[in-house]
Amino acid sequence: METYIALLRGINVSGQKKIIMADLRLQLENINLKNVRTYIQSGNIIFAAKKTSQIDLEKKIKTEILKQYGFDVPILVLTSDYIQNVLENNPWKKESDTAKLYFTLLAEEPIQENIVKIKKDNYLPDEFSINKKVVYINVPNGYGRTKLNNNFFENKFKVQATTRNWKTLNKILEIINEEN
Repeated sequence: METYIALLRGINVSGQKKIIMADLRLQLENINLKNVRTYIQSGNIIFAAKKTSQIDLEKKIKTEILKQYGFDVPILVLTSDYIQNVLENNPWKKESDTAKLYFTLLAEEPIQENIVKIKKDNYLPDEFSINKKVVYINVPNGYGRTKLNNNFFENKFKVQATTRNWKTLNKILEIINEEN
């Protein structure tokens, strides 16, 4: 069995796409995902499954949510090694207040042309750096005040994405490590 993390986008925000995590845990166990745990209400799910394609797991979870709740939810399934790598490669991890660090995780690598377009603009004091399927974001004035939010990157890159902060990604790894 492998440990995976499913990150759901856009649930339980302002009363939209409401999913109770305790119910979701049971529903995911009913589709043969094991040891399902969640962290906060924003759709961070840790589970075990037979080693398989992350895309297949995304489709399986997406289908179950559509069946149970009647709405489509973008889902990104990752491994703990991937999340650990994301955290370790953050260009601002040593020099910044970690409360100001965010990660926009992309479903696929954006095309170079789209990256070049947004890099030419100035977003100071906010900064971002792109490494394949991760956008590292440093927002000194807070995420609520930046233009560099999830919708910005989805629109500019034309790919699905979900954003998490430093604390959330570290807490997910902590939960996984408690089990091992």
